[in-house]
Amino acid sequence: MQQPLAATPPDDYEDSVSLWELAEVLRQHLVLLIVGPLLAGVAGLGIAFLLTPTFTARTSLIPPQQQQSAAASALASLGALSGLAGAAGAVRTPSDQYVALMQSTTVADRLIDKFDLIQAYDAKLRVDARRELNSRSRFQVGKKDGLIVIEVDDEDPRRAAEMANQYVEELRRMTTVLAVSEAQQRRAFFETQLKNTRDQLVRAQQALQASGFNQGALRAEPRAAAEGYARLKAETTAAEVRLQTLRDRLSDNAVEVQQQQATLNALRSQLARLEQAGEAAGSAATGPDYISKYREFKYQETLFELFSRQYELARVDEAREGALIQVVDPALPPERKSKPKRAQIALASTAGAFFVLCVLVLARHFWRESLARRRAAQV
Repeated sequence: MQQPLAATPPDDYEDSVSLWELAEVLRQHLVLLIVGPLLAGVAGLGIAFLLTPTFTARTSLIPPQQQQSAAASALASLGALSGLAGAAGAVRTPSDQYVALMQSTTVADRLIDKFDLIQAYDAKLRVDARRELNSRSRFQVGKKDGLIVIEVDDEDPRRAAEMANQYVEELRRMTTVLAVSEAQQRRAFFETQLKNTRDQLVRAQQALQASGFNQGALRAEPRAAAEGYARLKAETTAAEVRLQTLRDRLSDNAVEVQQQQATLNALRSQLARLEQAGEAAGSAATGPDYISKYREFKYQETLFELFSRQYELARVDEAREGALIQVVDPALPPERKSKPKRAQIALASTAGAFFVLCVLVLARHFWRESLARRRAAQV
């Protein structure tokens, strides 16, 4: 029954609510607040039993190490030609890039076709199956150990394990194809350069012999100066090729392009000074073309040796296998489901129902009190 109006608190107390009053209101509905959440928890548990269980298969692997190729290991000894090797495609890939390869559309389509995921996921289109596969697959790179962890969710535990292992196989396939492709590109690049240099070397040798330059003159010639000029000219040629490859990828305002242009200008300046000194010495030697022909011959000979070395190293890289992928823990069919977590669902349902009932009880109480105060004010 409602309390008499005379027993209502004063006006300055009407807007204040104490914790004791809230506790008293909740105590009056204690049975509802106990039975209701329990029923909700039981209902949530029953629904959890009706959900299809999901199993999670997990595999971990050591990503391919960033090993230097045979060409990269000899890069330091080639001076300016190291830029050519970089232009030909020596690329280092971190673990994140390997994860990106496994998340690529190519790998996803191969898994969809192998396991018939369009039917398994009841998808209408391939793009829907691809989206569902991405939502069920997780890839993580360990910050401390550097391992790549692959997890796949599926209703069939055996299929989940097979799909996780298939990701590793597809990574092996992708890295092998990319590694061979990169080596083939470098081999073809240096093969072309080697052929052109060989032809120019033959022509330079014929021109040198036609000028009357014999083996005795070759032994008497100060080789140090001529070979130094040949190396400098070879470096200038390599710098020009490197600058051209940079301009194909970057704008002229890029820092790399400007630095390479400055390097090329310095090499050209040194080369011009040597050529002027050679012309002055050539006029006093056995003939006007003596120095220039000999220098051209040494230049082509030096360039031929450098390109020959790079070509052989590229062939070695082409013969090598792709990146080595070591599996730490292969995926096995999980024995226990990962979802749904029935205990968590039941607890969440119980807690949610208790909170909602508390709010409803308090709202009902304060609504009735507000209604009673308005009636009293009208009287």
